[in-house]
Amino acid sequence: MTGHAPHLTYVGGPTALLEWRGLRLLTDPTFDPAGAAFETPAYTLRKTQAPALDRASLGRVDAVLLSHDHHFDNLDAAGRAMLAGAGCVLTTRAGAERLGGVATGLAPWDEVELPSPGGAPLIATATPARHGPAHADRGPVVGFALRFADAPGDVCWFSGDTVWYEGVEEVAARFPVRVALLNVGAARVQAVGDFPLTFTADEAVQVARAMPAATIVPLHFEGWAHFSEGRGEVEHAFHRAGLSDRLRWPEPGHAITLP
Repeated sequence: MTGHAPHLTYVGGPTALLEWRGLRLLTDPTFDPAGAAFETPAYTLRKTQAPALDRASLGRVDAVLLSHDHHFDNLDAAGRAMLAGAGCVLTTRAGAERLGGVATGLAPWDEVELPSPGGAPLIATATPARHGPAHADRGPVVGFALRFADAPGDVCWFSGDTVWYEGVEEVAARFPVRVALLNVGAARVQAVGDFPLTFTADEAVQVARAMPAATIVPLHFEGWAHFSEGRGEVEHAFHRAGLSDRLRWPEPGHAITLP
């Protein structure tokens, strides 16, 4: 990204800290320990890996980019507890109603401006997402397209939990995405059958083709038992497509510089 390279620190699952031009943005907070189990009437989600960093060592968070609040693998108990200490929380309109005053609710294509130390505000646009097959969508989710007002051609996109569908195609058509943070892992739960609820490896390739200038940073591919694909499947799909050079794997607990 021209002149202002962002840095990303991978915490685990869908959780990463994006540091960009003085702002510190956290995706889908999950900080519970390995072994945590979350029961619902239809299934139990089990966490298999501890976060690479705990909340205390993460430092200041200016904004939380919360794709949705109603699934524990995107907002676990410790993640929920840290929301009150963040500068702001951006999420779905339904999620903001449930969370109360700590959150701002956005529908797809809504925009908010966040002041930044560098002067130009960060514009966060909520992007559409479909959390599973059309007949069994798991509830409202948004992604976030991020750009600074003085650099509209440098866009970082966090997908949130979504599959490939026309809404993702529209994101690719609207924004010149340079970095795509993708929740992959092909999450599956028994209540929905064999349908993936997040990007499969092959769908991540579709995203890469639709966003030809984007570096692809996989998230949400490990740390929970209901992921049906991991790093190996993503690497294989990108190798088969001749796109391996587009992947950038985050290092747990360590900041990497993004293009």
